[in-house]
Amino acid sequence: MLTMDSQYAITPEKEASKAQYFYRQLLVTPRALPRSEVDLTGKTALITGASTGLGLETARQLLDLGLSKLIIAVRDIQKGEAARDSLLRDRPQHGSLATCEVDVWNVDLAVYGSIQQMAERARKLDRLDIVILNAGVFKASETFNPDTGYENSIQVNFLSNALLLLFMTRILKTKAPGPSPGRLVLVSSDTAAWAQFKERDIIPLLAAFKQGATRTTGAVVNWNMQERYATSKLLGQIFLTELANRIPGHVVTIVAANPGFCYGTELGREGKMFPLLNLFVRAVTRILGRSCVLGARVLVHAACGFADELENVHGQYVEDGEIRPKAPIIYKIEGERIAKRLWEETLSELAFAGVEECIQELVE
Repeated sequence: MLTMDSQYAITPEKEASKAQYFYRQLLVTPRALPRSEVDLTGKTALITGASTGLGLETARQLLDLGLSKLIIAVRDIQKGEAARDSLLRDRPQHGSLATCEVDVWNVDLAVYGSIQQMAERARKLDRLDIVILNAGVFKASETFNPDTGYENSIQVNFLSNALLLLFMTRILKTKAPGPSPGRLVLVSSDTAAWAQFKERDIIPLLAAFKQGATRTTGAVVNWNMQERYATSKLLGQIFLTELANRIPGHVVTIVAANPGFCYGTELGREGKMFPLLNLFVRAVTRILGRSCVLGARVLVHAACGFADELENVHGQYVEDGEIRPKAPIIYKIEGERIAKRLWEETLSELAFAGVEECIQELVE
């Protein structure tokens, strides 16, 4: 069982409370990392889902810190190229920042083959220092991946990102030269701590996410998009914790980071299919939401900050520039049992991609 220690200024239960959530959303302003503290000159970063919203703003802030090469990995190449043009227009015409390079790569997280192709391309890079796994989905209705059979929120937010975690961690080990290890950030969410996670006792666990949740009786539909999104993020926290337990932080530093609830993202784009729901969500987002500028500061801090705390931050959950507790279940005996099953089942699901070899290379 994971133990609590003095590095946390708050208990997992208090961190997961709605009072703390509203406090963070409405009263906390994440600090921007200045160039005087972080200089990314000569370094390369890869961000998934960086054509709009948080990913795009995170890319912009990394470039402002002197990043020399940026790769934005996106499903829609045309949107990615538009994002690249926007980023380059923001650069000064003279000076060190004018030398930055921005490449657009294609990746579809709903397709394992696409992920493998991108990882193979990344293995050919001269260097790679930072990876931010930002891409995800918030499904307004229940749909299933035609290739794997998993519900699409679980497929993209958990399984596909777990595959990327393993692939990109191995690449960072060999492609991040210098005194500091490569850094991988998995974008997480407050909602992970709120998941009811009713599937927790089902064996096998992952198979539960191939079963339909939608049952219609008159006007009542049992699909709960918020609960499924929360569960997908919780699974990500659990898996990242297990991976970090096996890989020393001096080899590769992996972190989960919560940017908070932000407006201006494309995460809720499917809500546009439901006009009344979309209107309600947009109104709530503007009242409670942070700007993407503030949310991106959290991701940048997770990717570049904590220079003197690498061993402490490894495998942890970062929020507003601080190390905070993950979902409460992770620190319980029940969570330990679930984590073991999830780890074994996920490696079995992804065995076709040689993930055991990835892990072996990381621990050697």
